[in-house]
Amino acid sequence: MLDRIEIDPRRCGGTPVIRGTRIPVAVILDQLAMHESWESILQGYPELKEDDIRAALLYAKMSIENSEIVPVQAG
Repeated sequence: MLDRIEIDPRRCGGTPVIRGTRIPVAVILDQLAMHESWESILQGYPELKEDDIRAALLYAKMSIENSEIVPVQAG
């Protein structure tokens, strides 16, 4: 599934994108966070497939699992 994600310094400054497009993973995640439906996202980006959205979610999950989270202290 992660083979659908591409990180290339020559494409979008190295931002993770859906392979073969210039659609950043973050754009898909932002739209999902704003309650956009999968159907709406796919209509807005006809080159995307459902597996691309799944790959974006999996990439985000794996990124969190492999990152050190440092709590921000109020103050």
